[in-house]
Amino acid sequence: MDLRLLLISTLLGTFYNSYAQKEGNECIIASAKHCGECIQAGAKCGWCKDPAFLKQGEAVSTRCDELQSLVKRGCNVDMIESPKGERKILRNKPVTNRKKGGEKLQPHEITQIQPQKLNLTLRSGEPQTFDLKFKRAEDYPIDLYYLMDLSYSMKDDLENVKNLGTSLMQKMSKITSDFQIGFGSFVEKTVMPYISTTPAKLLNPCTGDQNCTSPFSYRNVLNLTSDGKQFNTLVGQQQISGNLDSPEGGFDAIMQVAVCGNLIGWRDVTRLLVFSTDAGFHFAGDGKLGGIVLPNDGKCHLEDNVYTMSHYYDYPSIAHLVQKLSDNNIQTIFAVTEEFQPVYQELKNLIPKSAVGTLSANSSNVINLIIDAYNSLSSEVILENSKLPSGVTITYTSRCKNGVVNGGENGRKCSNISIGDEVTFSISVTSKGCPNEGMSDTIKIKPLGFTEELEITLNFICGCDCQKVGINKSPLCHSNGTYECGDCRCEDGHVGRECECSSNDVATEDMDRTCRKDNTTDICSNSGDCVCGTCECKNRDNPEERYSGQFCECDNFSCDRSGNKLCGGHGRCECRVCVCDLMWAGSACDCSLDNTTCMASNKQICNGRGTCDCGICKCTDPKFQGPTCEICPTCPGVCTEHKECVQCRTFGTGEKKDTCEKDCSYFTLIKVKDRDKLPQPNDAAYPVMHCKERDANDCWFYYTYAVNNNTVKEVHVVDSLDCPAGPDIIPIVAGVVAGIVLIGLALLLIWKLLMIIHDRREFAKFEKEKMNAKWDTGENPIYKSAVTTVVNPKYEGKC
Repeated sequence: MDLRLLLISTLLGTFYNSYAQKEGNECIIASAKHCGECIQAGAKCGWCKDPAFLKQGEAVSTRCDELQSLVKRGCNVDMIESPKGERKILRNKPVTNRKKGGEKLQPHEITQIQPQKLNLTLRSGEPQTFDLKFKRAEDYPIDLYYLMDLSYSMKDDLENVKNLGTSLMQKMSKITSDFQIGFGSFVEKTVMPYISTTPAKLLNPCTGDQNCTSPFSYRNVLNLTSDGKQFNTLVGQQQISGNLDSPEGGFDAIMQVAVCGNLIGWRDVTRLLVFSTDAGFHFAGDGKLGGIVLPNDGKCHLEDNVYTMSHYYDYPSIAHLVQKLSDNNIQTIFAVTEEFQPVYQELKNLIPKSAVGTLSANSSNVINLIIDAYNSLSSEVILENSKLPSGVTITYTSRCKNGVVNGGENGRKCSNISIGDEVTFSISVTSKGCPNEGMSDTIKIKPLGFTEELEITLNFICGCDCQKVGINKSPLCHSNGTYECGDCRCEDGHVGRECECSSNDVATEDMDRTCRKDNTTDICSNSGDCVCGTCECKNRDNPEERYSGQFCECDNFSCDRSGNKLCGGHGRCECRVCVCDLMWAGSACDCSLDNTTCMASNKQICNGRGTCDCGICKCTDPKFQGPTCEICPTCPGVCTEHKECVQCRTFGTGEKKDTCEKDCSYFTLIKVKDRDKLPQPNDAAYPVMHCKERDANDCWFYYTYAVNNNTVKEVHVVDSLDCPAGPDIIPIVAGVVAGIVLIGLALLLIWKLLMIIHDRREFAKFEKEKMNAKWDTGENPIYKSAVTTVVNPKYEGKC
């Protein structure tokens, strides 16, 4: 069972590795038939246009591979087609640097993003990256349009808004010197059941003695103007109206304010829309209650400053509003009462670059609300792009204040930006394949709420330069195709390496016969297809493995292996035979011809006791073993081995003193005066063994043993013995006697001290007993009286 599990695990691992390799090489997967298909497969792909590149049996698609693989297979770098994308800046006006009160500039003269126009040439899979700067300009012009709910519940609010113009002008003058303000109002669609359509209610929808104006959907009261007094005058003339249901038709009004820019007077500056109400809102689909089913068309329908199609078109959807507000660079401030704060907070989350402020019951705080909301909106920049062509993707990375870097969806924005702060966005554009069939396209990137934008022209690389100089109807292709990029690109109906065959004749018996090796039954060795009488070898799942040869009989993966590596990792497989690298040999290139691995520590090959075979020592002396024949478990130590010979040749002593000349002439003896003169390991150019041995008289002698570079054995020895000195008897005897005397005196002193302590304790005990004795010297303690007194217990003293 364990063996079967191991086999399954191995097979699964092999399959996974093969699959991973295939997934990783998109160039091979593409099976490209021409250069254009190849470069569209991925950014790493290249096409070898060398006519002699393909080996016999290799398919045209093998010209397409990763660049390093093509070079490794023998394609010269100059013969590889791999075009690269490029980035060209067409307009790069610097962002505006000026202070409030400085030079007066027109809105179109102020620049807050850089660059303004780019040209990108994109190759499939290769991103083009550029930086976009954004800087909030100081004293930037602002247009603010105040859109107010004039239903009856807003009566007291209208009184406070009547003086809004001049007051807001004063406040905004601290932010910008170029400020315009406008005013519009809304109530509801003028159909049932939103309002009462009785004649009396159409004239005065309010009850009792309240005098109200006729209901309306949306009215533009004042175009954007820099005259705050005119704002106060016109708003002061407005009257409250009324409707039946609680939600209002504010979405109709917002849509008209957004799309009727020419009538409202919007400039290409910061555009703010303040939406003030104390109620909810109707949205798409609610119009069915009044019999209105046509979707809002998102177009301007103002006549005499009044929305005339409220009864015809349904309310706009939230998504429709988001699109129109974004297209017209309008930032929305919802000034609503506390009751509806949660509703508009949710709406704000759906509308980018919008804010919500809590309106007091009578709108007395509206100016502070607008200022706070504007500061909140302007402190955040969010980039958006227009619709991208199919196959094109874009990513953002923001580098904001204080070194904050954001990626992913947060890479589009930066927060807490003050006036004069500069932030940078790194933008990467990538295409896949050949979008738009190679036609150029244009996209735009802009900060939400701003009119400035970056225009990018996208050009797509869909073919190779070598295709442009292709020879149509080339004789090299039997006039049935175009010779381009080193090979024939056949016309429809023709196949073959040179387009020499008709696609109807590719499977004839005569053609198949030429694809069989030695008249065998296997066509193309079962490793290829017979196309036009010529074998085209199949591709393997692993892109590194290939069939080749006239009959696909060769491959580069069936050679011998060593260490689970093809050709031992020291050669290449050609037609199932290993071609070894320099200094390697063997059927699996596993035999190293380098003998450095056999070098022993004494710089001898295999320590002089073996031969070096394929980089491994084979010891000829059976006593020695190890990778360099230096280990001898049964041999005595080097020092012990040469002790007797060194002793006899230096001092004329030892067991071999009688046979010294015969047995001990195998080394050169060099005498030195002291141990400091002996060779040291760091000084010698060869290993040196230091020895310390003892003779029969317990004397030590010191020497070194080494084999020099000329393989001569050398012994350096100190010519004097280190013998121990004899003991000094007199001090030893004196010490022993003194020790005995001192120990005796110490014992006597201890005995005397113990006796003194004992006597003192006995005397103290006697004194204590004497003090406790109590004698009365006036009375004999032995005397007893002769009189005995008896008492009758029953006697009670009565006669």
